[in-house]
Order: sequence, then C-alpha cells, then structure tokens
Amino acid sequence: MLDIEGLTLAPHEHDKLQHPNTGAVILFARNYQDPQQVTELIDSIRASRPGPLLIAVDQEGGRVQRFQNGFTRFPPAASYAIAPELAEPAGWLMAAELLAVGVDFSFAPVLDIDCGVSQIIGDRAFATEAALATQLSSSFRRGMNRAGMAATGKHFPGHGAIALDSHLTLPIDNRDLDSLRSKDLIPFIQLINEGLEAVMPAHVLYANIDPNPAGFSPFWIQSILREELKFNGVVFSDDLSMEGAATAGDFPERARRAQQAGCDMLLVCNNPLAAEQVLESLPVTNDPIRTQRLMRMQGQRKLDRTQLLNSNLWLETNTLIKQHRERYA
Repeated sequence: MLDIEGLTLAPHEHDKLQHPNTGAVILFARNYQDPQQVTELIDSIRASRPGPLLIAVDQEGGRVQRFQNGFTRFPPAASYAIAPELAEPAGWLMAAELLAVGVDFSFAPVLDIDCGVSQIIGDRAFATEAALATQLSSSFRRGMNRAGMAATGKHFPGHGAIALDSHLTLPIDNRDLDSLRSKDLIPFIQLINEGLEAVMPAHVLYANIDPNPAGFSPFWIQSILREELKFNGVVFSDDLSMEGAATAGDFPERARRAQQAGCDMLLVCNNPLAAEQVLESLPVTNDPIRTQRLMRMQGQRKLDRTQLLNSNLWLETNTLIKQHRERYA
C-alpha cells in the first residue's frame, strides 16, 4: 500500500501504481481538497492500472480525520462513552461518506484501551475499560458494515499502555502476556469472533513476551492472532516508514520481515524512494488466500454522494453526530 504526493496523480506515479506488487493506495490530508476533487483523484488512480486496487484512508474522527471540508466532522472515539447509542450511527456515517466518493475503507476502529499514558492513542480509544471499549468498537464496526465497509482493528495486541509514539521511536511495553489477555486483547477477541475483516499490528515491542515488535513477530501474528484467536482476515502492517519499524533494518528488510511474520499487505507511506525499494525488492507472488482476504476489503457502495446527502438517514445521523460533537467539545 503506497501513497501519492498531491491533489492529482502525477505522471511518474502511474508507473508505480502499475507495478505488480502495488495493491492499494492510502490517501492523506494533502490529497484532499473537497469531495469532487477526491472523487476525481480516486477515479484516476483506479484507471491507472487494470484489476482491483484498494483505496484507504484514516478517518477515525477527532485528531485523525484526513477528509474534513465537505465531510461530517467526527468527535474522537472516546466521546461515545457518554452516548453509546451513537457509536453505530457514527460508524455508518463515516463509512457511507467515504464509500460515496470511492474510498474502500478507513483504518478503523481503534481497539486500543486508553490507559491514561499514551501520547498517540489517548482519546482515539473508545474507553479506559475493556468491556466498554469492546461494546463501543463493536457497535462502530457494525455501523461500518451496514454502510458496506469492512473494518480494521488496530493496533494489535494493544498500544494504549505506553507513553511513547511509535511514529517517532520504538515503544517498549514490559507487561506480561496474562496482563494483555486480561485487558488489551479483549476487544480484539470479541470483534474477531464477530467477523472482523482486518487487523493492524502495533509497532511496539512487548519485551517480556517476544523479542520482535508485534508487526514483525511470527509469535504475535501467527501463534496468537491466527492460531489462538482463529483470525482469518487481512493483516496490514503499520507504516514501515515509522521510526518504530526502524529496528527491523532498511526498507526492503522491514518489508521482508513483516511479510515473513505474516502480514498480508505492507504500508510504505511518506517516503517515495522507500516505496520504490520495497516494490522492486519483494518477489511478485500469487497467493490465492491472501487475495481472497484482501478482496473482502473492497467497499460495497450503496449510495453515490448526491443520493447520500439527500437521504433522510444521512440528514438525521449527520445532525445527531454534529450535536454530539458540540456537546462533547
């Protein structure tokens, strides 16, 4: 999964998108001006290569919402603790608005539990208690599914108990496995049992459990996620350009290790040279099981943007979420 530089697709980016190892594009705020522009950009991305190509974005709400002008402004996930009945409508609204412009999925919901110390998670988590975080994230995913969007639970097995930001360094969590099982893993277990489509591991080292950060760990991805929790969806690596991934080596080595650990799709963002290195260094492989998993992430759009904005459901839900955000602020 790669990114692009601007509001339109540059000529040199066509070649990168046509590479057989390219399977998806993630969009950022720099790629967004308004709904019409991003719809045209997505159409041009899809037209640049034959066959399916996934389009993703981070549209959680709160601090992490890439598309804003012309989209509903969502409060952070933590806000739904005071209005649990709005978690499902919010998931539907977020997903429906993205699907209407051609995005397949948002990397949501966050399944981390806020332990009051994490600089990067904080109110991106639904709650500080495992049971409430599970209830709210499950409702949010149900809303996404109702709109036609698959969900990605992040950041496995839990990023909420460390202060450091994995964008800037490799955080180390010194808890034991029983501690994670009794708290952080609970939302993942429940949503996997409900059919969660994808998971993103954390760039976090759980030093007393395994010597590898979770995204490069066969123990976490294969032994715990696949074998113990019976997860059969997509495993997306977190961005291999983050400093939390740097201990794994140069970019081709990071990609190789993440793939060997069990990641189905590798994210390389905000570093075009690194993306090219990964594209060229990885062998082109045909894996029918991986392909089947990834195809479940394709968006199932039910309404185009005009139909959506004219629907009573959008009008009512938009009003509810707007009022809730104003109260929460």
